[in-house]
Amino acid sequence: YRDCLILPGFIDCHTHYPQLQVIGAFGEQLIDWLNRYAYVTEQAFGDPECAYEAARIFLRETLRAGTTTAAVYCTVHSASVDSFFEESERLNMRNIAGKLLMDRNAPEPLLDSPQRGYDESKALINKWHGRGRQLYAITPRFAATSSAEQMEMAGALWSEHPGTYLQSHIAENRDEMTWVKRLYPERADYLDVYGHYGLLGPRAIYGHGIHLTESELQRCHETGTGIAHCPTSNFFLGSGCFDLGNAKRSSRPVRVGLASDVGAGTSLSMLQTLNEAYKAAQLNGFPLNPAQAFYLATRGSAEALYLEERIGSIAPGMEADLLVL
Repeated sequence: YRDCLILPGFIDCHTHYPQLQVIGAFGEQLIDWLNRYAYVTEQAFGDPECAYEAARIFLRETLRAGTTTAAVYCTVHSASVDSFFEESERLNMRNIAGKLLMDRNAPEPLLDSPQRGYDESKALINKWHGRGRQLYAITPRFAATSSAEQMEMAGALWSEHPGTYLQSHIAENRDEMTWVKRLYPERADYLDVYGHYGLLGPRAIYGHGIHLTESELQRCHETGTGIAHCPTSNFFLGSGCFDLGNAKRSSRPVRVGLASDVGAGTSLSMLQTLNEAYKAAQLNGFPLNPAQAFYLATRGSAEALYLEERIGSIAPGMEADLLVL
């Protein structure tokens, strides 16, 4: 590969493979976008053939963009998880994925129950976590679509399966935050909703975090909870502008990884995502230099996912997930 750059493969900390087909869907902010586009699309993924074809296309396009590992949201259907991991295993990729947990405030075909979510997730963990290079993430979509009972089940499931991941969304949109506060009025803040149910700590990664307060960022630092920075999605849905410089402040640095958040995000390319991450940082008075950007898309994302001993760098003993530019 003369005259090329040989780099560690890019790492995407937060993306939705079923939403690839609604990438660029026009004109809505978060809650309306979910109702109009994402939820409609996800209802087809109970069909294993549909799910497998979508997974095949998604992983092909992910690799074509130079991303070799991703933390992926499937749908509420077990078939969507099986299809994703089957194709990921065939490609020998190291990916993290999980079945959505949703038992309220979504269309009926996308709802499970606390017990069913627990049982199906447990079966999928036993089937896929640690099988080859596959890793499982317990995946409550976000606090507004899971009841207190389901959140409790998610916490129990995570504590029963050390080494698994926990992924969800937090503080993406002001209306969403108001909604969550109304649903969980007894909790101190948004992060405390998850903390109350034991959903913070190493290998927990939360998408967005745009509007987290200083005390919430401090708790992320103390617990080792990560944030997935999704700049193309944040701009496209008008959600806000994540302050990367503040999140990485030296007095209490938070683990932050880079993420496409496709399909609300507008590109699977981490280079394109960094283009927008630079603008987000600049708007907050923090010029993101090229070395910092390269770190964010590789080792930084590996650290956010607690995989820095395996991926994100080129060194003896690391897994050889390489990208050639």
